[in-house]
Amino acid sequence: MKPQFLIAAPSSNSGKTTLTLGLLRWLHHQGLKVQPFKCGPDYIDTKHHSLAAHSPSINLDTFMMSEGHLRSVYAKYSEGADVVITEGVMGLFDGADRMKGSSAEIAMLLDLPVILVVNAKAMAYSVAPLIYGFMHFNPQLQIAGVIFNFVNTESHYQFLKDACEDIGVTPLGYVPASDDIRIPSRHLGLAISPDNDYDAIIERAAAHISKTVDLAQLLAITRKPVPQAPVQTVSPPSGIMKISVAMDEAFNFTYAENLAVLQSHGQVTTFSPLYDAQLPDTDLLYLAGGYPELFLEQLSTNLTMRASILEYCANGGNVIAECGGMMYLGETLADSTGKEYPMVGFLSLKTTMKDAKLSLGYREIEVGLNRFKGHEFHYSACTETAALPKLGKVFNARGMEVSTPVYRKDNVIASYIHLYWGENDGWLQLF
Repeated sequence: MKPQFLIAAPSSNSGKTTLTLGLLRWLHHQGLKVQPFKCGPDYIDTKHHSLAAHSPSINLDTFMMSEGHLRSVYAKYSEGADVVITEGVMGLFDGADRMKGSSAEIAMLLDLPVILVVNAKAMAYSVAPLIYGFMHFNPQLQIAGVIFNFVNTESHYQFLKDACEDIGVTPLGYVPASDDIRIPSRHLGLAISPDNDYDAIIERAAAHISKTVDLAQLLAITRKPVPQAPVQTVSPPSGIMKISVAMDEAFNFTYAENLAVLQSHGQVTTFSPLYDAQLPDTDLLYLAGGYPELFLEQLSTNLTMRASILEYCANGGNVIAECGGMMYLGETLADSTGKEYPMVGFLSLKTTMKDAKLSLGYREIEVGLNRFKGHEFHYSACTETAALPKLGKVFNARGMEVSTPVYRKDNVIASYIHLYWGENDGWLQLF
């Protein structure tokens, strides 16, 4: 038995991530090993979770993972933890297709009690029908308690406690509004930037929530057995394959399970397109997504790295390039003003951040009889300067074909799609 629960909200921007980060850090300070998870495909929140908990945060996603695999991942990483906390995504019931892929679906699949974070800034007793609706919309879901955000006075909280008492749910306290614990955001959600001291913000959040949230009661009412599931083991490396993974401030959007699969195929080495002089000796290059648009000058002026990657690609090297990695392999990448910076130049693509529009959604790539799942989330736009060969067909979560291209030039596969191969490594067999 151990405390384990899912932190959710009626809608985005209710403050669930700040609360989660503060709670993770507070528990760490109590000497507890806490395991964080994140619902959905998000890369940014997991990095903040990992910083707050001093333990890697793991994604749980019912579109990209089968139910059996998701249970196994949860069981594997929860096994040695004292407390297990899963942060939801968007609103509790928001999924790619109705509830499919939602936080609620994951909570029911893992039988996790839900702690609802409600933005009560402009509400009092009217929270009663709101919470009541969330409690009774699906009888399989258990809402164990409620924390109210943006509540500045005890008298305001008393109205909210009365509402909880009348509908039969446990009030766990409130969080006053504070600019000191606000984490800056970018177009992909919370930001990752060297200009922000995230550790200090998380420390302040931990101290802030501990004053007005009943953390002891929260842990007491969420104790339950960890779901038992066969843990999938990664086989020892089957060969001496050398795998290079870009990992620095510009390229870091990777799933832990993807990296575990790579490690089962050989020796994984990380390198930096920003700081290193050249690509390591490698049999497979993985250029993950990230924020290359924030480091255009540095990427562009690292001429030796650009040249070594271009030579590797031109000589038939195996490459997986996702989103920012694909942009880096193109001819140029333009900032929000339209100023272009030379990139590697292997793919006949020009990418720009000017007049950017959001493209997002789950994606499924059909290649012959195989299907591979992932997600697309970017604001940049790519233009082909010459025709590039395409690989397979791409569909959204509702099964409708979409125009997102998957390029294959020689042994380079590149796309805006971030793929999850933690369960199905057939993507790697395309090489």
